[in-house]
Amino acid sequence: EDLSPIPSFPTQCKILELSKDTRALKEAFEAGDLPAVAAKLQSTLHSLENVRLDIGVTGGMGSGKSTFVNAIRGLGDEDPNSACTGVVEMTVDPTPYPHPNYPIVVFWDLPGVGIPLFQYDFFLIITSQSFTRFYCVRSKLDVDIAASRSRRPSSFSEERVLNQIRDDCAQQLEAQGLRDPKVFLLSMFELGKYDFHLLEESMVRDLESHKRHAFLVALPVSKPTLERKAASLRQHIWLVATVACGANPRPMPGLPEVTCDLYMLIRALEGYRHSFGLDRASLVRLAEQTGQPLHKILEVLQGPKTKVTEALVAELLGQASRDASAFSQKLLNVPILGSLASCGLSFATIYRMLRTSLDVAVSEAQSVLVQASLDTCPGPRTPWTSGQTCCESASSSQTCSESADSPLLARSALRPEVCFLPCPPTFFRLPRWLRW
Repeated sequence: EDLSPIPSFPTQCKILELSKDTRALKEAFEAGDLPAVAAKLQSTLHSLENVRLDIGVTGGMGSGKSTFVNAIRGLGDEDPNSACTGVVEMTVDPTPYPHPNYPIVVFWDLPGVGIPLFQYDFFLIITSQSFTRFYCVRSKLDVDIAASRSRRPSSFSEERVLNQIRDDCAQQLEAQGLRDPKVFLLSMFELGKYDFHLLEESMVRDLESHKRHAFLVALPVSKPTLERKAASLRQHIWLVATVACGANPRPMPGLPEVTCDLYMLIRALEGYRHSFGLDRASLVRLAEQTGQPLHKILEVLQGPKTKVTEALVAELLGQASRDASAFSQKLLNVPILGSLASCGLSFATIYRMLRTSLDVAVSEAQSVLVQASLDTCPGPRTPWTSGQTCCESASSSQTCSESADSPLLARSALRPEVCFLPCPPTFFRLPRWLRW
């Protein structure tokens, strides 16, 4: 089985490493006190799953900021709870727009700069601490590209147009005193194109570690984002498995050797479905945005097409338990985990079930992206399938499969440090064969 390594505990978190909670957790592991370990990890898991992330979006009137607030939440401008958009300024007061699946991630649509109701001539920004990071975004790239192609059809070069726009933005910002400004080029109607994934990567890198996961799982489903979501959620598995078999465990009907918190596992599997856009609400939204029947999208799903149930989790645990014995025996020889032998088989079964379910969810999300791409090609891409590559227009000579590997979409390499949950601390190191 392909088990990826556990990254080291972040070396910059010196305060956390020396904190009383971490020392207490280490002592509980070494003492084999599973209830104490599970209780402390459960508290950590709860706080990390409920961390709030607020992202403000502002810009000039008509710059497309409200459309961006919708697109990054996977919504169209006409969907329920979408931000108001129009040819005139629609935002008068700062307005919060929670993510439809992750309400703790909130995008704030701020009033446009320069509108008649914008009563300030300039701002004084005073701070006694470090500044909140901001990002410069140049929007409506699709309009510029179309205009340039129309004016110069014989000599048109998309790459040259993008470089000209990027250089002009940088020069304008440098003239205002900004050093080495970084500008991201976006089209709100083709969110997966141009620099969106570079912007996404920068935001993930700059966020505090405990907020990275909240941002990642809330991003629209796309080909590059899919791998980042999966990498982040894989860091989740060991924590969920430990808490599920140590906090409020109950024997599983038909699996007396496995004890776990069944409802916690249901929440975990539902979380996978929401993160990869496989819940029914997301699939219905996708069907509406692509104009295809819902049943065609559901046909590519291997997993549950309705809510995750107790019976389903019990069935998955039963399947995972068939080859978990050897895995649990190896756990006995693992430092720290070996002292928690009482949960050996339960931990092994839960871990394998979660890992398999996550892999299935990733595979299904990939299939849904391909299905949506094929059925909407040729034509403009919808926000949900922003990272998948439909043809830009009916006259495009590229097929979806050809453009799926476009350099524009592959510019952002996966970053191994993009994860959220604290990896097992440095005192909790597994042997190479057991690292995931």
